[in-house]
Amino acid sequence: MSSPETQIPAAQTSTRKLTMVEALREALREEMRRDERVILIGEDIGVEGGFGGAFTVTLGLAEEFGHRRVIDTPISEAAIAGVAAGAAAGGLRPVADVQYGDFLFIAMDQLANQTAKLRYMSGGKISVPMVMRAPVGATTRGSQHGQSLEAFFTHVPGLKVACPSNPYDGKGLLKTAIRDDNPVIFFEHKLLYGSKGARKEAGGIEVLGHVPEEEYLIPFGHAKIARPGRDVTIVANLLMVHRSLQAAKILAERGIEGEVIDVRTLVPFDWDAVVESARRTHKLIIVEEDNLTGGWGAEVAARIGDVCFGHLDAPIRRIAAPDTPVPFAPIMERFYIPSTETIVATAQELVSNY
Repeated sequence: MSSPETQIPAAQTSTRKLTMVEALREALREEMRRDERVILIGEDIGVEGGFGGAFTVTLGLAEEFGHRRVIDTPISEAAIAGVAAGAAAGGLRPVADVQYGDFLFIAMDQLANQTAKLRYMSGGKISVPMVMRAPVGATTRGSQHGQSLEAFFTHVPGLKVACPSNPYDGKGLLKTAIRDDNPVIFFEHKLLYGSKGARKEAGGIEVLGHVPEEEYLIPFGHAKIARPGRDVTIVANLLMVHRSLQAAKILAERGIEGEVIDVRTLVPFDWDAVVESARRTHKLIIVEEDNLTGGWGAEVAARIGDVCFGHLDAPIRRIAAPDTPVPFAPIMERFYIPSTETIVATAQELVSNY
């Protein structure tokens, strides 16, 4: 069910405004201080005078924890995933990362054939408590550096999949992922890291979130109602949560109240939250940056269609990227990524015609 823990009573805790990068870095630092088994593995994550990984998330951690726990690797994603899996099976809690999520394909055997299956194949005797962080999303870097890969990993039993849209969720979900005894693929959208800093992305959004100074965790499988509404349910993840919220604001000015659900995690998925909302609004739109065919939205549409058919007044609509590689030209990329305008038009069509 949707989770209430994002409501932070001012009297009980103090907060700061952090970017996604700052929140993720704080999560890593806190977990490394709490548990000496937590190590970091990746390319350029601890280079002296470097960026702190491709997007500065690990900046300063090598100086605090040393290179025995912040381990730079060669350019080999297969090796990164394999070492992380072996370290996890041997009792550590590695947090590995790749510079771009697209490179996870190089490590698919380690992730899908080894990491995901070891606990099941050993009858629970071997656990693989590792996290694989992966930046995703189109950012004018072309077909091999801008894909959204969530659907590939939701299809692999044994893996959990997280996809935070804001700093508060980013920190809470990453801390939960590190403490989980199962492998977690942790997707981070590059445009949500921020528009400032040494490795800013063109078109980045400066998403600032109120993040408590006190310890907190966000459980997997608890979606968040980012905006309540009565007329249409809009389900989204990562950058598309922000596009959906923008659309909902425009729709409200036109007399249509859209309910925006941030799924937070795709595995496990909060089916109860989506079912309850769809039964109440009678209309459902799913928004994702992944390609339309075989995306995670297709699974949501199929399952909600099964259990909510009698409650829906209109066809379920999916808004996604075309079934083409990610284009490089900025004008084509803007056409490729689902837009706020498309979400608005789709919601208006559903409410007006059904």
